Amino acid sequence: MSPPLEAPVETRLARLSPVAQWGVLVGLTAILSALLGYAQFPAQFLIGPMISAVIVGVNGATVRLPKRSFNVAQGMVGILVGASISVGIVAAFLDDWYVFLAAVLGTLVASSVLGWLISSWKIMPGTTGVWGSLPGASTAMVLMAGAFGADARLVAVMQYLRLIFVSLAAAIIAKLWVAPTGVSINAPAWFPSIDWIPFLLTLAVVLAGGASGRALRLPSPFFLGAFILAVALHLGGGISFQLPEWLLATSFTAIGWTIGLDFTRPILMHAFRALPQIAASILALMAICGAIAWGLVQVFDIDPLTAYLAMSPGGLESVAIIAAASKNVDLSFVMALQMARLLIVLMFGPAISRFVARHVRE
Repeated sequence: MSPPLEAPVETRLARLSPVAQWGVLVGLTAILSALLGYAQFPAQFLIGPMISAVIVGVNGATVRLPKRSFNVAQGMVGILVGASISVGIVAAFLDDWYVFLAAVLGTLVASSVLGWLISSWKIMPGTTGVWGSLPGASTAMVLMAGAFGADARLVAVMQYLRLIFVSLAAAIIAKLWVAPTGVSINAPAWFPSIDWIPFLLTLAVVLAGGASGRALRLPSPFFLGAFILAVALHLGGGISFQLPEWLLATSFTAIGWTIGLDFTRPILMHAFRALPQIAASILALMAICGAIAWGLVQVFDIDPLTAYLAMSPGGLESVAIIAAASKNVDLSFVMALQMARLLIVLMFGPAISRFVARHVRE
């Protein structure tokens, strides 16, 4: 994670005991997460804790989560992403690989150019603009950006702001375009009965993935190590994992708190000053993805809403829910293109950031 740019400001919050500071942070997190959930905002258990941590962090809070908690949380996210890659998605990709490849490369080029412009115009420092513009799993991009020297705090601002823009736009377009299927999205079971073998295997993959990631000197070793191991076991061995909602929410909260508590007043003011440019870059990427979706409709005769949701630059979970609840949408096509883009970004994101950094310096 990026270090704070200045020492914590001596405030009334800073003079509280660590227990009291944690109490303030937990209470604020509960309130904001509940409000975001009520408003049906995406990633409420990540964005709510992060905003709460930013608030207490810039007001002088001195508490920090142990680094081990953050590492375990990264491993949980790695398993979540890895286990979401199913045989059906792989089969859908192989059926229309040239369509997916063209669409993904078009999106990747567009996001890279936007990131390069943000970096060249000094809107964001270093390669922060590149990582913030890459369309993929937002949490994964934040975790990997920090490992490659970008400012994870500003990357988080860019990624999660785009997540909100994209999810809201997809929901509105789906509602206006077609009638819902009547499929109800059930509320998750927070405390399901534990299936001990998959659950213990999940914990083992977190530990083994982190250890192997460090041994192989992978960037963001805890996330990528668990991700690679989960994909190998899930696709190669048909092994299932158990990630109950309470565990995922705890992991997201740990990541949100770790990122948010590193914010300082200067970095927050920089983010506020750059908001118009960040919003413009998000809207530009959404427009480009919309144009590519239109091209898919014209060239390959794909259903318009299917093409739009498949090209949506982020918000994988929200897009999946919207697609499942909409008529005539090819869910396997949507998920295959989204996952193909995620995997390509994970593989080539570091190379893109280094390429842009070299040309920005030049």
